[in-house]
Amino acid sequence: MTGQQAEPLPEGWRPAALNQGWTYRDITDSHDQGTLISVLMAQRYAHSCEDVWLRRIAAGELRLNGKLLLKDQPLPDQAELLWCRPPWIEPAIPDIWSVVHDDGDLLVINKPSGLPVMPGGGFLQHTLSTLLDQRGRQLGEPLVAKPVHRLGRFTSGLQVCARQPTTRAALSRAFKPSSGTRKLYQAWSQRVAGLEFGMSLAVNTDVVERTHPLLGWVWGPLPPADGLIRRRLKAHSEFTLLERCPQGDLLQVAITTGRPHQIRIHLAQLGSPLLGDPLYMNDQRISDVATPGDAGYRLHAWRLQLDDLHLSCEPPSTF
Repeated sequence: MTGQQAEPLPEGWRPAALNQGWTYRDITDSHDQGTLISVLMAQRYAHSCEDVWLRRIAAGELRLNGKLLLKDQPLPDQAELLWCRPPWIEPAIPDIWSVVHDDGDLLVINKPSGLPVMPGGGFLQHTLSTLLDQRGRQLGEPLVAKPVHRLGRFTSGLQVCARQPTTRAALSRAFKPSSGTRKLYQAWSQRVAGLEFGMSLAVNTDVVERTHPLLGWVWGPLPPADGLIRRRLKAHSEFTLLERCPQGDLLQVAITTGRPHQIRIHLAQLGSPLLGDPLYMNDQRISDVATPGDAGYRLHAWRLQLDDLHLSCEPPSTF
């Protein structure tokens, strides 16, 4: 029996590929109590259960203070633990984008949907930061551009990068809530009750870190009254109706805070999640089987003002 052939990738996509693996380093804390696995791994790397970590120990993937860890043991104080993760296959990504602005230092691109900005969520080398580094070195640039902030993997649009460290530091301050920088997005959501043309609706509920069966903790809307919360961040979003059709609402979203998944979370808080969002659902629920990096939603970073520089890029035709 022959296996089915994979469908060809769209033009401008980099195929799935095996990376070189990665070594994660942790230092144990004097406040932690228990064994290495129960405390360090089960709590800090909640994506894997204790049985998985026992198999990794048996495979020789963990080292404690430079020595191969042969079995789980009581947690030592201020010890170095290394997890030498073997290579894994990273999914295919789009690796072509258009440049919105480039003055030799500040670089703003129109990031395609599907491209992670930074390592995380199973991505190490298939990221914008790695692609920028590779292309900068190929061009012989003395300083390569690096992302200043992080759009979600499936959020398209204005992604700000810079080559000079001082510029990145200044832009990072400009993206903080206290700076007053306004960012405009376009988003397709389920119909927002009470929102009509010519009106704007402000949402100021906190973005909170709540429990999730796959990830341990995930940022989301406020949970039910008995739900656990580890952290909370103040957030502000303002929604304006641009278009209404039977499938849902096209919204302009203005944010002055850049909290994790803020727009997705605030729309879920309203009871009007992004169309196709696999994670954030009605009634402030979060899917037990989805993660923030899963596809399905439509969100586009549309306009941005940085001091006297006004930047914009229209959503892709598939939006």
